[in-house]
Amino acid sequence: MKKILLGLAALFLCIQASQAQLLPSLKLGVKGALNFSSLRADGKWLNSDTKTGFQAGIWGRVGAAGFHVQPELYYTQKKAGYESDEGNGEATFKSLDLPILLGTKIGIGPVGFRIQAGPVFSFAQDGKVTFGSALDKESYKKSSTGLIGGIGADISKFTVDLRYEHGLNKLSTESGDRGSQRISMWSIGVGYAFL
Repeated sequence: MKKILLGLAALFLCIQASQAQLLPSLKLGVKGALNFSSLRADGKWLNSDTKTGFQAGIWGRVGAAGFHVQPELYYTQKKAGYESDEGNGEATFKSLDLPILLGTKIGIGPVGFRIQAGPVFSFAQDGKVTFGSALDKESYKKSSTGLIGGIGADISKFTVDLRYEHGLNKLSTESGDRGSQRISMWSIGVGYAFL
C-alpha cells in the first residue's frame, strides 16, 4: 500500500510539473529593479566607476509547450561615470525600455526557475541625456538597442531576476572614443504577478 501511495504521489507531482510547462499560461505583473551601469568605448571601460540607477514598470508572460515570451515596458534611469577632456563626471540616461524575452521555466507547483534572453529597445525620454558637467547632450541618439539575458525565480506570485544588458549600437553621434560609447548594465529586480 505504501508503494502505491508513493507511486501516486510521484505521478501527481509529474503531472503538476508537466502542466506548468505544457499548458498555455498568461501572467501580468509589475516590477522594480536596481541597475549598475558602465560606459564602454571600443571595448575599453571609460572609467572604473559603476553607477546605480533604477527601473520600474510592467511585464507580461505568455507560455506554452515549455517556452514563454515575456514582453516588458519600464522606465529606466541608467547612470554611468565617464572621463573626458572636460573632466570626470556622471551621465544619466532616462529612457523607456522594451525588452522582449524568450525563455523557459523549470519547476514544480508555485516555485520555478527561469532562463531568459532577447533584445531590448530603449527610447530616450525627451531625447536627452543629463550630464554632471558641460558636455553636449544633444549629440546622443534618441534610441538604442541591446541584448539582455539572465536568470530568475518565481515563488508563488513573486519574481526575482538577475540580468545583464549589453548595448549593441553606439550611443553618441560623435566620432572618436566618445562616439563609440555603448552602455553595459547588470540589474537585480523583484516583481509581483497580479494576474
